[in-house]
Amino acid sequence: MMSAEDDLGSATLHLATSFVGEIAVVTVEGFLDATRREQFAEYLSQAGPSMILDLSGVTFMDSRALGLIIHHWQDSQTTGGAFALIGVDYSRTKIMWITGLAKVLPLYDSLEEALGALT
Repeated sequence: MMSAEDDLGSATLHLATSFVGEIAVVTVEGFLDATRREQFAEYLSQAGPSMILDLSGVTFMDSRALGLIIHHWQDSQTTGGAFALIGVDYSRTKIMWITGLAKVLPLYDSLEEALGALT
């Protein structure tokens, strides 16, 4: 299990990864904003071509974080990997709905549902 943590007051970011077969399950907790973009980008680049992002612990997400998510989703499509998002809540990830991407990105209600769709 990989993990990374950044503690700067109330705007923290905690990332952890576990694996189900070849699929990385990346758990994200805290703020996904411009100040955490580099940490989030580096962490996702280590996860591999197939991943499920669990955003249930996200307290805020900005457009830069959404851009990284889109980048990894597109990469998974071009490399034959798998990609899914779980735990996406409107109140904490409004940017997905504002941009219309909530209708395009592969969103699932649970890890089991996402794994069923990807395997």
